[in-house]
Amino acid sequence: MKNKNVKLSGSDGFDSFYSDIFGERWEPLKSSLTPDNVYAEISFEGCESYFLDPASVVSALCLPIKDSDRVVDMCAAPGGKTLVLAGNLGDNAIQFSNERSPQRKGRLAKVVQDSLPPHISERIKTSCSDASTWCRRESENYDSVLLDAPCSSERHVLKDPKYLNEWSPSRVKTISMEQWALLSCAFRLVKVGGYVLYSTCALCPQENDENVRKLKKKFDNAAIASRDEMKDFFLENLASYKGKIKAPDGFDFKDVFDMAENTEFGLHVLPDSSNGAGPLFFCLIKKS
Repeated sequence: MKNKNVKLSGSDGFDSFYSDIFGERWEPLKSSLTPDNVYAEISFEGCESYFLDPASVVSALCLPIKDSDRVVDMCAAPGGKTLVLAGNLGDNAIQFSNERSPQRKGRLAKVVQDSLPPHISERIKTSCSDASTWCRRESENYDSVLLDAPCSSERHVLKDPKYLNEWSPSRVKTISMEQWALLSCAFRLVKVGGYVLYSTCALCPQENDENVRKLKKKFDNAAIASRDEMKDFFLENLASYKGKIKAPDGFDFKDVFDMAENTEFGLHVLPDSSNGAGPLFFCLIKKS
């Protein structure tokens, strides 16, 4: 801040905060956040289609679950990434999809029921709890964990004057603390040799790379997958998907992955450089 006595808040504070992060890129990036999202379609025969951001599809397909018996989607509502995982779930595997909000958990359960065939949906166990507390009761009990953490969601903030007027840096700090609790729990829950896919739709590094850096500092056996490793898992999962995934017109999922920008520990799909997909940060972590 040029003037540390001026509190950053509201629309002006929002712009100042993200200008410090992105510099001259902020204005075109901000402009790319305000149009309507682009949507990919997931469908299974005889079931309702579900629509979600193509970057969300790409990130979830980077989690290896082919040989997993127990899979977790820790913050699963409204259910898009649960459907992405379910399409590669092994025939005898179980998937646990959790949401802490009772209302959103209800929506999640409906999506599972309406958008998946019975032979898959019967193996998706939905629950309603604070996933950051699970590691108090169990540890190293899951083969693969997806954590699409609650985040600042700047795209939604910009579209809602109420949230934009109420924005302040303290919001980012509070949310990043919640994310850290979830991520450290996720790493405790996964088995040795298993993977955690951490993702957010946030722009701020404090909610993305900084949380991964804290994880590496706390756990010596947190190994970050390379871009090439993630791409191999992504391509394998995309090719073997049991339902249908249709990209928006003019999109190709492989191109979305390739347009993702490298960060210190993961990849970041940003809408100003990916034809409107994202924003979506994701990082694959192995418990070595």
